[in-house]
Amino acid sequence: MSEATHLYLVMAMRNPTFQAEAGQAHQTFLAGLIERGELDMTGPFTDGSGGAYLLRAASLDEATRIAHADPLHITGSSALTVHEWRFRRFPEP
Repeated sequence: MSEATHLYLVMAMRNPTFQAEAGQAHQTFLAGLIERGELDMTGPFTDGSGGAYLLRAASLDEATRIAHADPLHITGSSALTVHEWRFRRFPEP
């Protein structure tokens, strides 16, 4: 990963064909992202419809490449979308 990183929000919305095995493999995938310093935060939606994670990457193309390696995407268990996110924390100075 290059020095200049940005944050990308990955939305993972479950498909009707969601596979529990893909969910387990997804957890292993996230652990790898943590080890490489590419994951900022993650979590499921409380309604069970899916979840989201925040990637650190040099570009939208790199973030998309990373997200498309997610077992949720590979198996078709979830529809993944990747968005560059310019977030703000409050309170700002």
